[in-house]
Amino acid sequence: MLTKQDIFNLVEEEDVRFIRLQFTDMLGSMRNMAITTSKLSDALDNLCMFDGSSVRGFVGVEESDLYLHPDLDTFTIFPWRPHQGKVARLICDVCTPDGKRLESDPRYVLQKVIEEAAEMGYTFEVEPECEFFLFNTDERGNPTAEPHDSAGSFDLAPLDNGENCRREICLTLEEMGYAIEASHHETAPGQHEIRFRSAEALKTADRIVTFKTVVKTIAKRNGLHATFMPKPIAGESGSGMHLTMSLKKDGKNVFFDGNSQTGLSDTAYKFTAGILKYTPDMACLTNPTVNSYKRFVLGYEAPCYISWSERNRSLLVRIPSSRKDGDARIELRSPDPTANPYLAIAACLKAGLNGIRDNETLPPSIDVNIYNLSDKERESLGIKNLPISLNEAVRIAKKSDFINELLGEGFAVRYLSAKEQEYDEYRCTINQWEIEKYLIQY
Repeated sequence: MLTKQDIFNLVEEEDVRFIRLQFTDMLGSMRNMAITTSKLSDALDNLCMFDGSSVRGFVGVEESDLYLHPDLDTFTIFPWRPHQGKVARLICDVCTPDGKRLESDPRYVLQKVIEEAAEMGYTFEVEPECEFFLFNTDERGNPTAEPHDSAGSFDLAPLDNGENCRREICLTLEEMGYAIEASHHETAPGQHEIRFRSAEALKTADRIVTFKTVVKTIAKRNGLHATFMPKPIAGESGSGMHLTMSLKKDGKNVFFDGNSQTGLSDTAYKFTAGILKYTPDMACLTNPTVNSYKRFVLGYEAPCYISWSERNRSLLVRIPSSRKDGDARIELRSPDPTANPYLAIAACLKAGLNGIRDNETLPPSIDVNIYNLSDKERESLGIKNLPISLNEAVRIAKKSDFINELLGEGFAVRYLSAKEQEYDEYRCTINQWEIEKYLIQY
């Protein structure tokens, strides 16, 4: 735990001259207010104010004054900035003038569910698998639609042209305190994955938003454009943000049961049942863009049905096979990297806690190729589809008590209104497929 004095000492010792006070908007985009070290004392005393009405989803102009309360443990120096006059950051909680937390601060949404878990005696740990694409840029540095390479899964250089950039990203992250589990080229041209070690939920969400900044920054320094768009190339696999989760109590993994034939506890099954039950409700959070649903098509390893398995990698929820030494986890494969990680992780935790509290029953594991089943066979097994569009996901969420309870009614209305507007903009756009399909035919 860092103290104010620790921060002052680090700033002086490391010659930090510029500090970014960071927070995320409701869509998960990193926002920033920069100060010099002369204002650091004010920042650490929670005296830095900003206009909240300029951040979509926060507040109206009549109540626009908001304050940034830095989380001291998030202090990090950016390794890619100058060695003299360095730049650091602090992730902040957003508060009202009377010191209360802003209900529509995504970080607060997650913190409230973490507190709910703590009241039940649990801590929640998450390990993300973050996928992204690297695209070439033109002579002006603008992104093109041309992937940086034509490599495939686990390929090496010279096929994997992004190897050097990916290595630089990993080394930068390690310098910032990340423990990198693995990195490799993914299935699609120009697609990459970096997986970092499991941590408690809030720290993981903080790391994901920082990870995105690092990836984009290092890619640009290498003359490339990094994108977390889920499906930028038609006919190729899209990018997911798989979340591998575990629940602990008194330091022990409560998903593990050494006396069970599968190694999984009743708690793990109930938690998983909760995830499956609320998947349609939280799809607008785990998959929040129009493009997110272009990923849910047959043949590209992304889940299309609400189901689970201990072996089948193509299903929504997978139970990783390694369950030795008390290591039992569940992997949710639907989220994509456009999700606000605070909201997506909060939704997963709340769904799982509800499953435990309500003694939800997990349906049978699907251990056959679900895509070879007929619609009638899937229906007989009680297997339902994931939402197939942002429009459908929003319609489900608008009727969901789960979403209202998670976000709070006011925040839910603002978030879903923004998503409705996004879908409406898409609906009113004429795309190239329509031109090619209909212009001459009709």
